[in-house]
Amino acid sequence: MRRREFITSVAGAVAGIGCGSEPAAPDEAGQAARLTVDFHQHTNYKGRSDDELVAHQRKMGVDLTVLLPAGSRYGLAAEAYGNDSVVALAERFPAEFVWFANELPDIEQTRPVLERYLGLGAKGIGEQKFPVACDSEAMQLVYSIARDYQVPVLIHFQHEAYNTGIERFQAMLEKFPTVDFIGHAQTWWGNIDAKHEQSVMYPKTPVTPGGITDRLLSDYPNMYGDLSAGSGLNSMLRDEEHARGFLERHQDRLLWASDCNDTIGEGQDCIGAKGLAAVRRLCSGDSMLGKILGGNAARVLKLV
Repeated sequence: MRRREFITSVAGAVAGIGCGSEPAAPDEAGQAARLTVDFHQHTNYKGRSDDELVAHQRKMGVDLTVLLPAGSRYGLAAEAYGNDSVVALAERFPAEFVWFANELPDIEQTRPVLERYLGLGAKGIGEQKFPVACDSEAMQLVYSIARDYQVPVLIHFQHEAYNTGIERFQAMLEKFPTVDFIGHAQTWWGNIDAKHEQSVMYPKTPVTPGGITDRLLSDYPNMYGDLSAGSGLNSMLRDEEHARGFLERHQDRLLWASDCNDTIGEGQDCIGAKGLAAVRRLCSGDSMLGKILGGNAARVLKLV
């Protein structure tokens, strides 16, 4: 089965969740490990059009992209559009896009909105990027919905801004052991360092292993890391010797992603292309690279 045909088949399966769709055959599982999956993109990112996004992803050589909508308020600080926009783009290009559902965690509409779009075929919840604590009652409602629908949650951790209290997140992993959590953003990636100063968003110093993020990825099989954006790229480039060991150590828990608002898909202004190049350079072999570029994503998304 050619790659594009395989993607079409799994994208078609998304629409059939809950309708008795059969699991992928073993050869399809092997094919998934060779895909390049971008786990983090947005519609209307800083005004970028859908057609520009499609061209950007194709230029980077991405096979399948996860679209993350904004909630009904706030645009994820990126002017991103909401649930209906990601559904519409995925319907235009079902072989190239899957999508998550999203809503603010602390409003009356949280449950009905998330459940509506999960029922329509959303593959997860996120990007959760709202001014609440990561272990708040509101976020625990989101986690419980993810548990009930058996989907992952992607969380933006940013000190004193979004999903605060990362030092307490271990308790959520223990309380919701069947939910796959995906960490992202400045505070998530800063905490690969045991000596991280929480107020620093893009640290440049060498890394001392054993930070909060390092420990969560090591100790909890339901914790994953989204390598996107300037924060993910910085985590690899600030100390490449550490990055090689970190990628090796957590190769089953890391997801390549772009979170890039560039319109070209290459060059020094494209964080997605730079992150992709860094992962390819720092991974020690094809098996490890295949997991981070697509195999882990296919497993988390339940495409295989």
